[in-house]
Amino acid sequence: MSRRSGILEFAVLGLLRESPMHGYELRKRLNTSLGVFRAFSYGTLYPCLKTLVANGWLIEEPGNTTEDALAAPLTGRRAKIVYRLTADGKEHFEQLLSQTGPDAYEDETFAARFAFFGQTSRDVRMRVLEGRRSRLEERLEKMRASLARTRERLDDYTLELQRHGMESVEREVRWLNELIESERGGRGLKGPASGAPPRQETTSGASGDLPRTGDTPRTGSPDDTVT
Repeated sequence: MSRRSGILEFAVLGLLRESPMHGYELRKRLNTSLGVFRAFSYGTLYPCLKTLVANGWLIEEPGNTTEDALAAPLTGRRAKIVYRLTADGKEHFEQLLSQTGPDAYEDETFAARFAFFGQTSRDVRMRVLEGRRSRLEERLEKMRASLARTRERLDDYTLELQRHGMESVEREVRWLNELIESERGGRGLKGPASGAPPRQETTSGASGDLPRTGDTPRTGSPDDTVT
């Protein structure tokens, strides 16, 4: 299983732990509530669901709403399938939640893990947050060392991009420090509006005390749709 497939399976199990949903609802929640999945191809959602069903972690049930019952004969299409988490699926998801290895700190996985911190024990949250902070601090050291070696050979715009990338990492480290202090103080974050990690930047360089030439524009990609 690829890392991306694993992240998607983790998120699907977590969302279905909250309540059963059909595919369209899952797609919407992945897209709007868990912004990290905007970069995913949603053509992978239904194969993922089929895999989880085959593993015994989900079951498929026919939609039982009045709307589904009326729409099927009129449109010639079958009623929407509702996906429900099984007892084995819940146990598997709880095992995934308890994992605190290096994969939990990576850019691709941390945001998804953080999105389900409300279902995660405090000691696991602390280990993941501290691991993520350590990973970013190592990244900052490498970025600064790289800048020290190459800054004289780079033009102003490239240096500004390096600075922008390093500031993004520094900002996330400060955010993590605040979260860790809250967890240590027993405060934590409460409710679904607890926020999400800062947007990850893709720049690989670093910056020092460089003059600003303006913010680097951010680009986004349109939401994919399930085929």
